Amino acid sequence: MTEPWTLALALATGGVLAHKAYQRAQLSLAKHPSLTGHAKMARRVSRLLPGYHLEDTQFYAADGAEPALQQRRRAGFERLATTLRERHPRSLALTQQARPFISDLQFTGAYRVPPPFSRQVRAQLGLGAFLQRADGFILTDLDGQEFYDLTGSYGVNLFGHEFYKRCLVQAQERALDHGVLLGAYHPAVADVAQRLCRLSGMDEVSFHMSGTEAVMQAVRLARYHTGRAKLVRFCGAYHGWWGDVQPGPGNPVAAEHTYTLRDMDERSLRVLRTRKDIACVLVNPLQALHPNAAAPGDSSLMGARRLQAADLQDYADWLRRLREVCSARGIALIFDEVFVGFRLGPGGAQQRFGVQADLVTYGKTLGGGLPVGVVCGKAAWMKRFREDRPADICFARGTFNAHPQVVCAMQVFLEQLERPEIQALYEGMDARWSGRAQRLNAGLEAAGFPVRVQQLATIWAVEFLQPGRYHWMLQFYLREQGLLLSWVGSGRIVFSLDYREADFDAVCERFLAACAAMQADGWWEGAPPAGHLKRRLVRELIGAWRNR
Repeated sequence: MTEPWTLALALATGGVLAHKAYQRAQLSLAKHPSLTGHAKMARRVSRLLPGYHLEDTQFYAADGAEPALQQRRRAGFERLATTLRERHPRSLALTQQARPFISDLQFTGAYRVPPPFSRQVRAQLGLGAFLQRADGFILTDLDGQEFYDLTGSYGVNLFGHEFYKRCLVQAQERALDHGVLLGAYHPAVADVAQRLCRLSGMDEVSFHMSGTEAVMQAVRLARYHTGRAKLVRFCGAYHGWWGDVQPGPGNPVAAEHTYTLRDMDERSLRVLRTRKDIACVLVNPLQALHPNAAAPGDSSLMGARRLQAADLQDYADWLRRLREVCSARGIALIFDEVFVGFRLGPGGAQQRFGVQADLVTYGKTLGGGLPVGVVCGKAAWMKRFREDRPADICFARGTFNAHPQVVCAMQVFLEQLERPEIQALYEGMDARWSGRAQRLNAGLEAAGFPVRVQQLATIWAVEFLQPGRYHWMLQFYLREQGLLLSWVGSGRIVFSLDYREADFDAVCERFLAACAAMQADGWWEGAPPAGHLKRRLVRELIGAWRNR
């Protein structure tokens, strides 16, 4: 006969196991079904994928094109390559000279386009990586060739290059007498901290050297105050390059303390309500442009690319529900505004969506042209020590934190932000930039090009309406037309607010001309169904695996 205590123990054990199984099931349901939502599986798959290169005829027939179409594509490719070589010899020469010594150039060159096409593109379709000056939104390379700047300097350039030149000059003047005296603060630090607290609605500030560092510190503070280890990020969101916020491919170690959940999904809220191990939730408001999907880079473009942007009112409602759950569960809600900060409005995403976070991270444009990271937060979350337990601290310092020139550049930026002419750039911003996107889309539709743009304020991305293996070629035709994109290609276009109507019209004309040239060279012609392209890709992978 079973003893009562044995039965009770068995029942208790069974209850615990059942509860854990239930929680695990909830967590699995809250993850996005794609590989993007399953970081461990994505890492395993990435290790299995073989490298291979399409050469010669294969390069032009990756979608099964007939010989005549292959010849058109080859002629277009060779013409484009010749044009770029002849226009930019000095810029290309220095890029080739520097590449062996600069790891970033090697990486961006290899991953500008899908890997099977990369070798031939690098050998023949070179792009210069060096520029000599910026005037307004016009950039000039070493050969005197001019481009409209659509890079946004990875998000730094919000108000235009001339604005940041002025910030840098004034910062240098203010900080010069201070030199590189570190440890003791420049007087500007006090003013900057107070301005940031007013702007963010927070109590305290800490200074760092990059957006990645700022996010690291915000997560550390959340873990310190909650005593919990797990962080939640949403599928597709980017929060810097450190391990816990970049699970999956690109991270050499497993992010054991990270839950990657579905954005804008009730199942994710259910996980937050029921688990006791979550310290913080990270939100990158840029995900409103492409929920549950990573930033669309051309290097991963193998077919059609359609962006399912969220309705901004729906996204605001989602953030409010997220705020309620985090408050109820003692979880730190962190807004990562390193990229979108000040682009959605002077008060950033908090102002735009009407939701107050516990901690907010800034970077990019806030530095007035210099590198910076900042954490703003409520006092209860920002404190790094406990009076009653003096050895229990959350240490975070850096030699160059609050560097005098950086802080002075921030001070100038924040002063300029209050000027009427800068505030005027925000007036009607949503309607103005939405209207500009609609104008470009109308031109693309009228011309019959399988291309459209989606936008969140001044952050744009290109989507492709039909399947195709060659959409990534568009970035090179845009370069030929004098439009400069970042190395990720057509997946990210970032404008500065100083673009006037006539200048934007010039960008539209060049964009349409690039599409016309690409269509004339046959890259969008004869596109087979998506299923056909997927089957061809699978056969290529199997063949490459067998030939390893």
